[in-house]
Amino acid sequence: MEQVQMDEEIYQMVSFILNEEEFGVDILKVQEIIKMVELTRVPNAPDFVEGVINLRGRIVPVIDLRKRFGLPSGEVDKNTRIVIASVNDLVVGFLVDKVREVLRVPKAVIEPPPDLTTSIHTDYITGVAKLDDRLLIILDLERILMASEKQELAHVDRESKEILIEN
Repeated sequence: MEQVQMDEEIYQMVSFILNEEEFGVDILKVQEIIKMVELTRVPNAPDFVEGVINLRGRIVPVIDLRKRFGLPSGEVDKNTRIVIASVNDLVVGFLVDKVREVLRVPKAVIEPPPDLTTSIHTDYITGVAKLDDRLLIILDLERILMASEKQELAHVDRESKEILIEN
């Protein structure tokens, strides 16, 4: 095994499984990972927003990454997790099939995404890491939501608070 040079840049990533593919996101964007909880549906929310959760008094919209990426829907099971992340100035939950691990990925093993990496739009992908026995698709959470969708999520947040106050 080669010794990693001390000056080599290392990225820390949270890896997760979605539709049997492995993805990674910058650990600095991830606030926490929670087990699946009951979601409150919000009327007129974008179709990829599954609902909202109350996370210690804060209303957090939850995005189904399968729907967002146009993948077939999956079953919610004991491995399903919500990755709570900071996307620009929003706190958002991302529904994933399973969280795998925290990885230290040397910059040297990351390549730009090929044109047809997966069925997922390549605008969301910043690179592909070649690990020993697998590939890790690196997502840019900032790019997953367009500006108009960020405004819609802010609207979902406001509507959710109104619904919860009424109940």
